[in-house]
Amino acid sequence: MNSHRKQLVSLAHPVYLSLLASVAAGIINTVWVSRLGGPAVAAVAVATNTENVLLGVALVFASGTTVLVAHARGARDPAALRSAVRGGWALCALVTPAVVTSGFLLREPLARLLLGGAAGPELPLAVAYFTISLPGIAVFYAQQLVDGILKGTGDTRTPLRLALLANGLILACDPFLIHLYGVRGAAVSTVLCRMVALGVGLRALRRNALLRTEVAPAESLPAALRRTVTTGLPMSADFTVRQTGTLVLVAIVARLGVPAVAAYAIAYKVLYVATMAFYAVRQAAAIHTSQLRGAGRDERRAVGREALLVSGTVGATAAVLLAGTAPWIMAAFGTGPQVAHEGALFLRCVGPYLLLMACFIALGGVFEGSGGAPALLRVTLLGTTIQLPLAYGLSGLGLPGVCLALALAMGVQCGVVAVLFRRARRQEKVEGAFERVA
Repeated sequence: MNSHRKQLVSLAHPVYLSLLASVAAGIINTVWVSRLGGPAVAAVAVATNTENVLLGVALVFASGTTVLVAHARGARDPAALRSAVRGGWALCALVTPAVVTSGFLLREPLARLLLGGAAGPELPLAVAYFTISLPGIAVFYAQQLVDGILKGTGDTRTPLRLALLANGLILACDPFLIHLYGVRGAAVSTVLCRMVALGVGLRALRRNALLRTEVAPAESLPAALRRTVTTGLPMSADFTVRQTGTLVLVAIVARLGVPAVAAYAIAYKVLYVATMAFYAVRQAAAIHTSQLRGAGRDERRAVGREALLVSGTVGATAAVLLAGTAPWIMAAFGTGPQVAHEGALFLRCVGPYLLLMACFIALGGVFEGSGGAPALLRVTLLGTTIQLPLAYGLSGLGLPGVCLALALAMGVQCGVVAVLFRRARRQEKVEGAFERVA
């Protein structure tokens, strides 16, 4: 196996398993909460979606620190590594109180807004959940940063173990705490179990050999903080743009009626099994590329080729399997015949989009690891700007029209990224020629 491919697979598969563990825990958590009735499910769903949006904020310091730590590790520069870690913690310390305080104070208006202005029984339940979960964002953010630092050192297995620990504890505690405290119990369970995992993660940081070196930081704390913001902000913005586009797309699908929305929601959750693999490869490519650049080796072309191969293979395999098993997948969710038909149709038509997405997401990791995240953000903005009007216009064809819009927009993004990647390759060749002359 190619050395780059082997490294990508080694880094990516623990990330993928940790993402799967989180999704599985979320689904089982919803099952337990559903015993409390529809309003409780709606309240927890709103809170969960809010956390997904707030994750975009965490990526500024978590992903930024991952790339900077990986670069310092590749350069074998413990002073730069310590600066990267300090910058991540400093930014986390600045951002977290602002998010927690504003969210807690505005929890009722936020719940009302996300519930569409409803004043039914779900509103006080959502507020009750937010009362616990929003202060708990401090634990969530610290946990994201710990994972980011460990990934930057090349250790993606410890974050997997931490995810399994946190989600395993949540699954064990949920039935008991939900029975005692209702919706609040679900929030308490999540926060407390994450605190346990965070404590174990902090201990793992102290034991990490790369982080134990006592050296002076390479730069001042304000400079390290600015570097973290500069590195992580485009990645955070990219995630936020994608989340926003996804929410708007749901509103467009809603024009097709309740069965289409239900089918789309179920099918999109099924797609997570594949798309999380793409994002795992993306993280692996970002870490590996940044480490190589830190070591003075600009191998974007080789890493990009292997990332495309790994992620593209997963995407093609997923597209074929989903097309062949779509009716059975929808039947497993126990939906009515109309919803099952719409969902199966979507899964059969989404293959081209899935394959294009696999290529784009994977290659994005090379851009992030080589300092090209701002260019990638512009491509994402372009794709979202194209995708939403196309989806609106083609929604008259039903869910197949939405799939076509997704594929066309992603095709444009892939084309632009391919052009940018070729330019980077030419630059790599020119720089290599100059180094040989020198």
